[in-house]
Amino acid sequence: MLLTGWSFDIEVWLPLILAAWGYMVLVRSVDRAHPANPVPRKRIWCWMAGLGLLLLATQSVIGLYDTTLFTVHMTQHLLLTMVAAPLLLLGAPVTLVLRASSAETRKRWILPVLHSRVVGVLSNPLVAWSLFAVVMWTSHFSPLFDAALDDPLIHQFEHLLYVSTALLFWWPVIGVDPAPRRLSHPMRIGYLMLGMPFSSFLGLAIFSSTSVLYTHYETLQRPWGQTPIEDQAWAGGIMWAGGDLVFFVAMLLAVVAWLRSEEVEQRRIDGMLDRQDAQTARQDQVRRASAAPTPGTALEP
Repeated sequence: MLLTGWSFDIEVWLPLILAAWGYMVLVRSVDRAHPANPVPRKRIWCWMAGLGLLLLATQSVIGLYDTTLFTVHMTQHLLLTMVAAPLLLLGAPVTLVLRASSAETRKRWILPVLHSRVVGVLSNPLVAWSLFAVVMWTSHFSPLFDAALDDPLIHQFEHLLYVSTALLFWWPVIGVDPAPRRLSHPMRIGYLMLGMPFSSFLGLAIFSSTSVLYTHYETLQRPWGQTPIEDQAWAGGIMWAGGDLVFFVAMLLAVVAWLRSEEVEQRRIDGMLDRQDAQTARQDQVRRASAAPTPGTALEP
């Protein structure tokens, strides 16, 4: 089933294949232009892993059973929003486009978009955090969720909405690409700490519900597996525990990144002080040499 339970929806496969191909075209362009400073291989792996997870979540056996089991559906959402989105951002696509573009293209097209009011608003950490929280809560407690389970087009729209808002949410945290507003390392940790409760409470609300929340799962005739209410409880538990785990790992990585940045800054300061000390020592040596009497010069009585 893992090998044969794949779907091949052209509206999903084609954009992802084009994204992979376009990324590698830009990588080769940058590597040719800057052989001494090529694109880091880890960024390529992160981008491709993110695209691969989008395919896995929507086109594999996970996508096949997302409308049959709520637990599978919730696993799908976690993969899309908590794993694939950060990996795509770690691929630094904006930086790659900037490096591969000509100075004229950057000045005329790319930089005006990055500095536009729309991007400025959407990249605001408060706006990005709020959009993601509102989308997640509203979609799970509104008719949209049931409608997505019954209509494939609405389901695709829901996935696009999740991934888009997740990219906005994680952008200030990842901090690899340039952004109109950058969070300091302590602010990134605080941002993640505020993000954990909305994910936890969402999972807890689903887990604690005493009635089936979605008509689709309640009326689905399935002669195997858990009852709808048991399936729903497990789905809430997956959102609760899985989301907390992702946020906890993200906070640990943010702390590590902060410590590394402090080490780099300390080495920079130490190097600057060493250069200043060396310059001062040279100046003292020159002053002493100029103050010393030359050979053959009589000393004043």
